[in-house]
Amino acid sequence: MSSDPAAHRGLLYLASASPRRRELLSQIGVPTRVIPSDIDEAVFPGESPLAYVERVTRDKARAGIGKAPDGAVVLAADTAVVLGDVILGKPADREQGLAMLESLSGRAHSVITSVAVCQGDTLRLASVETQVWFRHLSQAEKSAYWDTGEPADKAGGYAIQGLGAIFVERIEGSYSAVVGLPLMETAALLHDFGISCWQAS
Repeated sequence: MSSDPAAHRGLLYLASASPRRRELLSQIGVPTRVIPSDIDEAVFPGESPLAYVERVTRDKARAGIGKAPDGAVVLAADTAVVLGDVILGKPADREQGLAMLESLSGRAHSVITSVAVCQGDTLRLASVETQVWFRHLSQAEKSAYWDTGEPADKAGGYAIQGLGAIFVERIEGSYSAVVGLPLMETAALLHDFGISCWQAS
C-alpha cells in the first residue's frame, strides 16, 4: 500500500457501513470508499451517553485506520438516541420497538452524534447534541409504523429521514446529525485534513 498521502488526496475512507452517512457525504461532494469496522459497541458500566458515543467513534476510526492504506484519511461516526440518561439502541423485537415509541411519544429526547477524522496517529473529534420533540403518537400509529419494517434496525426505533419524519414536531440543533452525520462540523474537520467538499463529480 502506498505511504504517500498525496496518493489519497481528496478521497475519504468511511469506517462505516451506514448508507445514510455515505449519502450525507455525497450530498456535500465528498467521494468515499467504505471500509466497515467491527468493534464492540457495548456500553461500559457508569458510562455517560456522550462518553460512550465518543469512545465508540474513536474506536471505529482507529479500526478504520488499521484497514485503510497508509496515509489515508478516515472518517468514523456514531449516533445515540438518548432519553433522560438512557441510551435507546435498536429494538430487539416488536414489543421493545413499540415500547420505545411509547417512551418517545409527546416528549423531547436527545440525539448525540460524534464524528472523528484521522490520518496516521492524528485524530480529531467533534460531538453534536440535538433535541428532538415528538408529538403524541396513538397506539394505531405506533403499530402501523412498526409494521412498515423501518424501525427494526434504527437506534431509538425511528428514522427522521424516513417514514418516522411525521412524528417529529420540531428539532433544536443539527438535522443532519440526527440522520447520522453533523455536516457543518464534518466539513470543518475534513478541511483540517485536506479533504475538500464540493468536489467535482
